[in-house]
Amino acid sequence: MSDAVGATSERKTAHIRICLEEEVNGDGISSGFERYRFTHLALPELDFDEINLDTHFMGKEMRTPLLISSMTGGSQVAARINERLAEAAERRGWAMGVGSIRAAVEKSELASTFAVRSWAPTIPIIANLGAVQLNYGFGVEDCQRAVDIAEADMLVLHLNGLQEVFQPEGNTSFGGLLQRIEQLCRELPIPVGIKEVGWGIDASVAKSLQEVGVTFVDVAGAGGTSWSQVEKFRSKDGVRRAAAEAFADWGNPTTECIRDIRQALPDMPLIGSGGLHTGVDAAKAIALGADLAGFGRALLAPAVESENKLDHLLEQVEFELRTAMFGIGAININALQATKRLVQK
Repeated sequence: MSDAVGATSERKTAHIRICLEEEVNGDGISSGFERYRFTHLALPELDFDEINLDTHFMGKEMRTPLLISSMTGGSQVAARINERLAEAAERRGWAMGVGSIRAAVEKSELASTFAVRSWAPTIPIIANLGAVQLNYGFGVEDCQRAVDIAEADMLVLHLNGLQEVFQPEGNTSFGGLLQRIEQLCRELPIPVGIKEVGWGIDASVAKSLQEVGVTFVDVAGAGGTSWSQVEKFRSKDGVRRAAAEAFADWGNPTTECIRDIRQALPDMPLIGSGGLHTGVDAAKAIALGADLAGFGRALLAPAVESENKLDHLLEQVEFELRTAMFGIGAININALQATKRLVQK
């Protein structure tokens, strides 16, 4: 293994270890789900067994409105996690995103750590690259290579400006990026979406993205993992380590992002992620306007521990989602999105 590949693998493995072992949640900010509740319907007039989670996203039929959010890849540890996540997603009918494939585009030796299609032949798979790489020489061919590695149905570009600032090897030239995103959307023959990594996308940014051809948005709001906190544990720069604490409460809460984007862009395909832990959180995200509900770090520890632990958690999330729908009389996802029974506390 070359030094460059080894360094990349070490960074990816370090991210996994830090997310598992350190306190990396935002501090002083929440996703906002605790500020909403469903009003209980004592007489739902439907059978629990009739609850139907079937849905579709970007033209792909799905058995659930649930997504394993982009997390990892780029090391052998990550490869084992991605394999387990992909197999579980296939069994349960969840969509799956992979971590940033930049490492494998630049270093082909790492491609196998992102190649999840063999374990998940039917579900939607979302390839992932940092949007800022478009300002560092990545073009359409590189993005297509990322899609090909994951055998993905769509590509999401992540916006992670603050992470790049705090990351020792960060890329921080974000100027003129919208124009490059527009060019990619015109030339890449599959849907291109945009996601944040934990600080949230607001309605004004979502509007700008839609205007240049972005086809879906994943809000990836604040309230879950804070990547300035993650990078704090990797940094040897005393200034950046100390400064990270000032940004522990930075970001736009997930619920605000979903609600505001849906009000501004009623037809934009929308993923709600950032700080979701339960199927009730997923139900709230969908009732606020999301088409899919994404889970990230909440799935990491069980994915590392065992196949059974991961399957148990995914099944539990689905059961909680179904039960929440039963409790408000929503027989399917369309009814959940249309419900008037989600209220602010």
